[in-house]
Amino acid sequence: MKSFYCLILFVIVLFSCKNENKSKENTVAPVAEIQYKSFGKSIIPDDAIAAKSMSEHYKTMAIGDSINTKIIAKVDEVCQAKGCWMKVNLGNDEQVMVKFKDYGFFMPKNIAGEEVIINGKAFVEEVSVDEQRHYAEDAGASPDEIAAIIKPKKTLSLLADGVLLIEK
Repeated sequence: MKSFYCLILFVIVLFSCKNENKSKENTVAPVAEIQYKSFGKSIIPDDAIAAKSMSEHYKTMAIGDSINTKIIAKVDEVCQAKGCWMKVNLGNDEQVMVKFKDYGFFMPKNIAGEEVIINGKAFVEEVSVDEQRHYAEDAGASPDEIAAIIKPKKTLSLLADGVLLIEK
């Protein structure tokens, strides 16, 4: 029995004398993390390419071509009827018409000038006069501006399945 008490005393002493090396860590204020509001399919911001890089990809595409992509771009305008499409800036006076897969989600109508990360399928299409007029009406164009649309137009498009809005 005496040896049992000695063993317990030894274990207690061993653990109480344990030298925990708790050095003081240099604390640096963390860099503010970017916050995102997610729409549609959950995506991560990694691997998004710049809008200007996407512009170069579009230059090599013909009507009917498509590629999967994730881009970061600034919003130029949003559908003012319900947020069901947006146009983003590629630079060099180029815009991409972004629609949302299966109309599964919409964007806030007041995000012009904000940056977004868009995941989806980029393609080039020819948009009919009627469809162009519909989008012009959604954007709040005047009747004269709508009537001035008289021919189909080659359009850079993106069908998004997920969007991250960079919150400020």
